[in-house]
Amino acid sequence: MSDATTGATQIGPLKGMRVIELAHIMAGPVCGLMLADMGADVIKVEKSSGGDDTRRFLPPDIKGESAAFMMMNRNKRGIALDLKTDEGTAVLLKLVEGADCLIENYRRDTMDKLGLGYDRLKEVNPGLIYCEISGYGRTGPYADRGGFDLIAQGMSGLMSITGEAEGRPPVKVGAPVSDITAGILGAMGCAAAYAHKLKTGEGQRVDTSLFEAGITHTYWQSAICFATGQAPGPMGSAHPLNAPYQAFETADGWLNLGAANQTNWERTLTVLGAEALNDDPRFSSNHGRISNRLALEGELEGYFKGRTTSEWIVLFEDAGVPVGPVLSVDEMHEHPQTLAREMVTETEHPVAGPVKTIGLPVKFHSTPGGVTRPAPVFGEHSREVLTDLGYTDCDIDGMLRSGAVKGT
Repeated sequence: MSDATTGATQIGPLKGMRVIELAHIMAGPVCGLMLADMGADVIKVEKSSGGDDTRRFLPPDIKGESAAFMMMNRNKRGIALDLKTDEGTAVLLKLVEGADCLIENYRRDTMDKLGLGYDRLKEVNPGLIYCEISGYGRTGPYADRGGFDLIAQGMSGLMSITGEAEGRPPVKVGAPVSDITAGILGAMGCAAAYAHKLKTGEGQRVDTSLFEAGITHTYWQSAICFATGQAPGPMGSAHPLNAPYQAFETADGWLNLGAANQTNWERTLTVLGAEALNDDPRFSSNHGRISNRLALEGELEGYFKGRTTSEWIVLFEDAGVPVGPVLSVDEMHEHPQTLAREMVTETEHPVAGPVKTIGLPVKFHSTPGGVTRPAPVFGEHSREVLTDLGYTDCDIDGMLRSGAVKGT
């Protein structure tokens, strides 16, 4: 489908790649939005009975449109199909014929029960990349289980290392990192498989999960456990391998300090006016500072409360010590570095009007990607996509009347 047909300028290194997204809620849609932001033409296929469940994640909404749905589905075209009808199935198969990749995040065998599993779709398009994002992966004793971010964070070990200290209730990471990371891993897998396809013409299955996504965030803690046989526990904002490397309370808020080597430790003491601590044998080496981390925090916290966050940031930056404020989400949105990196951008939605969204976190200097269209209204592009597939207005009107397709 050309740029003219899609109604928006496709830009980015994946321009020309066509993706069918049969995914809902978060992990699968993250995969689709990453590919779309990098230039792929992503056609989101929603169920005819109300579409992606994220459309009903209300509040918040903007003029009745779900803010959550609009965040996860910008840059995509949308069509609504009833895949339990012959006509709906036929449309999907025609979409697959011309696609490079299909993304789905249903339970195992759901697509097979619809007659649309990988083996069937491979017959239609041998070069198809079939990306499956599930709770636990398509193999192993948990392959048939559904997946949720909270459950994956618990099982992957993430919740055992998140929180203030041992003995307190388990805490999940505030963001749904297993969902988001699984989507990013899926997009990485699709891009790698697409590179292989361009070389060989071969498609393949790509399989990742929320469980594995959570595990990838335990690299440091797993390294410690493999080496010592002991599982690390929660440490608040502190680091298991460096100290001081954590948040400290100031006179008016919090800042993060990264004194992650001996040079920065000594610079930190100079900035604080606490040079005497360098003579304390408990703190003279990184090993000692880690072993005596709580005592170290007790020695340092009084110094930090003596100035404001902004005052400390100037002093530490001048000394060459990594430092930064702890921002709220709205403060992050307004930060000049966020804006300079185009991590907040805006689209014009046909119902909601101007809608802010998060930008593409990867910058390509020769083939820049970006956000060029808002999330689709339910069934917004059904007629457009069907026309591109060769259906006549009469055909489309018939499918709309029968309910095989939803749209206008």
